[in-house]
Amino acid sequence: MNKILSVILLLFLYLNVTAQTKSINIYQSKVSWIGKKITGQHEGTINLKEGTLLFKNNTIVGGNFVVDMTTICNTDQTGKDKIKLEGHLKSSDFFNVSNFKTSKLVFKSISKKKNNSYAIKADLTIKGVTNPVFFNLIVKNKTASTKLIIDRTKYDIQYSTGSFFDDLGDQTIYDEFDLNVVLYF
Repeated sequence: MNKILSVILLLFLYLNVTAQTKSINIYQSKVSWIGKKITGQHEGTINLKEGTLLFKNNTIVGGNFVVDMTTICNTDQTGKDKIKLEGHLKSSDFFNVSNFKTSKLVFKSISKKKNNSYAIKADLTIKGVTNPVFFNLIVKNKTASTKLIIDRTKYDIQYSTGSFFDDLGDQTIYDEFDLNVVLYF
């Protein structure tokens, strides 16, 4: 009986110190975006294709995610305006979805802060261009959430940016866009 308890205890300890990969529920998880311009803003969503978080001793030690760029959806408009904006975002002016169907985020370094908060440095690849991004991730129960601010010009998205063009006036679209992410695992 003592041998059985010893084996169970060792197995329990082993499972708690080895890394555990937790798949992201892509159907419950949500990635929403906000793009701003001088005259207002647009909002929408984009679907995750796959993703995992890696835990060791209940602490995040890794993660990677793939976003399906073909699912870019505008949620603040309807009808022809919605279809027009979605088509433009998918075009070569923006994300060139016909050539780059996915984008990827891979955690590179993680520092635990307090209260289930982590400072993350990750590599973000959009349109085949990879740049580092920094953000805080909050983990609670079976969710992880964050807000990322992305400079689109670092990914060769220069359409109507005041950083490259002087004469855009009220047609200027700001370089940064927001991603609000809630992951369920």
